[in-house]
Amino acid sequence: MHIHSLVKLAVLSLPVIALPALATTLEQASDKTIAEQRAALAQNTLNTGIGPQSPRDIDNTVGVNRVVFSPSPSSENMNLCNIHLHKNAEHKGGEFTTFAGNGDGYGYNTGYKYSGQLTAAEQKPLAKAVCANDHSAVQSGDTIEVHYVYSTSQVKPGATLGACVANPILNPQLRVEAQVFVVVNDDSAADFVDMAKFEEHNQRIQAINIPTDTGTPVQYAGSTTGPSYNEKGSPYQVTWSVRPNVKKVSIASLGKWCEGNVFEEDHAHGVRNLVTNPELLSPIN
Repeated sequence: MHIHSLVKLAVLSLPVIALPALATTLEQASDKTIAEQRAALAQNTLNTGIGPQSPRDIDNTVGVNRVVFSPSPSSENMNLCNIHLHKNAEHKGGEFTTFAGNGDGYGYNTGYKYSGQLTAAEQKPLAKAVCANDHSAVQSGDTIEVHYVYSTSQVKPGATLGACVANPILNPQLRVEAQVFVVVNDDSAADFVDMAKFEEHNQRIQAINIPTDTGTPVQYAGSTTGPSYNEKGSPYQVTWSVRPNVKKVSIASLGKWCEGNVFEEDHAHGVRNLVTNPELLSPIN
């Protein structure tokens, strides 16, 4: 979620990082590479006044970042502006604590997976994976983290985080309602097309089917995410609500959604390294 200035938030897009093709990204980044990325993040944010960062372990309440900002309003008092998904959970905690590995060092094949059990039938792969691009694809048994992004601007749902900004307010408050799903080969599981539906309620655009049966959301002050921020701080303030439990979603329905939606989302994005430095985390109350 690369941004240069508040004014340029209007043209914000999810990170575009030069990456090798999928066939060459199977090699895992070393622990040394990840440690170097973490060290660079610490160095590049030291004494800069950067605010609290995301993603984080939602089960760990410790954080000593000194930047405080007012929580965004509840989602009912904001407008849904974007929905997108990441392959594997960016956050850790709840029912998604199984580390996927270091990945390729660019945000792919890393993050956290559903830590529960699936049947062989639920994990039966499709002949062709869904929501694929050159660097990633989603198959039965995979975990995804879905971000329902809300803005205080008077906006309509659309592509990228640029949809979250509208004149005259170029620095809207932002909120992300986050839900982790495990993708299963079962048409009786939740329908992702339904999960992504939205309607106008009380003159505000609302996602109407965000799960309500996945535990009490953990709310905290953080930032935008994505692997473009592995070595630098995100300057944007986001109020997060992350549900701790995982919901099963049908892979066929997810594939259908990726084939066409108003958000122009056709693939799963990479994940940012989990932020573990207490200096870059807000306390969770």
